[in-house]
Amino acid sequence: MSVRLSDESRLRPLRSREHGIVLLLALAAPLALLALGLFLEPDPRGWGTHEQLGFRPCWPMTHWNVPCPGCGVTTAVALAAHGSPLESLRAQPFGLALLLTSLTGAGWAAFLHLRRQDLYVELHVLPWRRLATMLGTLLLLTWIYKLALVRGGLGD
Repeated sequence: MSVRLSDESRLRPLRSREHGIVLLLALAAPLALLALGLFLEPDPRGWGTHEQLGFRPCWPMTHWNVPCPGCGVTTAVALAAHGSPLESLRAQPFGLALLLTSLTGAGWAAFLHLRRQDLYVELHVLPWRRLATMLGTLLLLTWIYKLALVRGGLGD
């Protein structure tokens, strides 16, 4: 039995135009994070590495010795990029999680691309609410950890 494709189905692209944009962003994100991390020298305090990019010091940290939720993320990415994943985890687990998530996303995008699936379509079926809840919970837990680390609650 032979199936005949209509002219319209033969002319229709397999993927949307947005597929390429999603693929490019997914592959570029971990590369950008790693390149940024390699460019920066991790601050030995465990935060403040972002100041090398011209940003101001963390206001809550300088005024109250209380880290903001993102304190140490840049340092953690820099440490991981310099080949120190355990130090990265200690500095700010969220930074390492961010880098690993971007690497996982790149692998996911490459895998689906090679399977000829449309990444833009696949983005719409992801459980975004659950992923956002998990991300928010992780950020809160890592902030609590960073508070305890900075305030001396974890010891050295």
